[in-house]
Amino acid sequence: MQKSYNLVNIGLSDYAIHAYLSLLQHHPVNGSQLSKQSGIPRARIYDLLRTLKKRGFVAEAGKGIFVPLPPDELIKQLRRDYEEDLDRFEDLAREAQRPADHDFIWTVTGYQRVMDKAREMIDAAQTEIYIRLFPQEAETLIRALKKAEKRAVQVKCIFMEPFPRTFVIQVIHPQHEVVERNLGGRSFDLVVDKEEFIGGMFTTENIEECRINWGRNRWFVTAGRDSLRHDFFHYFLYKTHNLRQALDENEKKVYEIIQNDM
Repeated sequence: MQKSYNLVNIGLSDYAIHAYLSLLQHHPVNGSQLSKQSGIPRARIYDLLRTLKKRGFVAEAGKGIFVPLPPDELIKQLRRDYEEDLDRFEDLAREAQRPADHDFIWTVTGYQRVMDKAREMIDAAQTEIYIRLFPQEAETLIRALKKAEKRAVQVKCIFMEPFPRTFVIQVIHPQHEVVERNLGGRSFDLVVDKEEFIGGMFTTENIEECRINWGRNRWFVTAGRDSLRHDFFHYFLYKTHNLRQALDENEKKVYEIIQNDM
């Protein structure tokens, strides 16, 4: 049995998982029969069955005859156990935690991890979201952002390329066509509830190794939020000064919101 299942968080070896999966295919069986059908040596099969029985993955239907717990029940049990352990650990951590002398800024590495963290922040937002989006990130996060807006979270979005009207408060970044080239990548910035900020740069040549900063440090969050807020003013100034065009009625309303949004 050479296969690796990469299920380390279940707390079972690949051999134990393979034994359970083999038992699902043919049961009830004894240890010797399971050894033959799974390819697991007899010298190991009984230890594995004892482990699986202790964990509740299998049961004895008769002396030395084993049956597997149905997968749907097993999944329910694992979720309950996992959640109970997490709840207990949360209580222990809360009891042990003391006020920190410093608010550290952490690094999140890997595109998918950054998107997962961003989606988690959006889902937890209660009052406001400021975000700067290139189309690639918009495709991943628009659904979560729309859900946030529907639950009365004020979403304030700067799109870095032309994008359909999606949010009540949105603008297109001026001169968007040169921004990515000048920056050397796609900037990504998200601030939630004036409390949490994640931001950095995705470079296309090695996107899975890009390092994005996340934290709750007060000045880190404030600086990130101000940067996004000023992008709105950049849009207004570029339209009125460079293009010499008047703001339309919707833009005037957005301007008032951002102007008063200290």
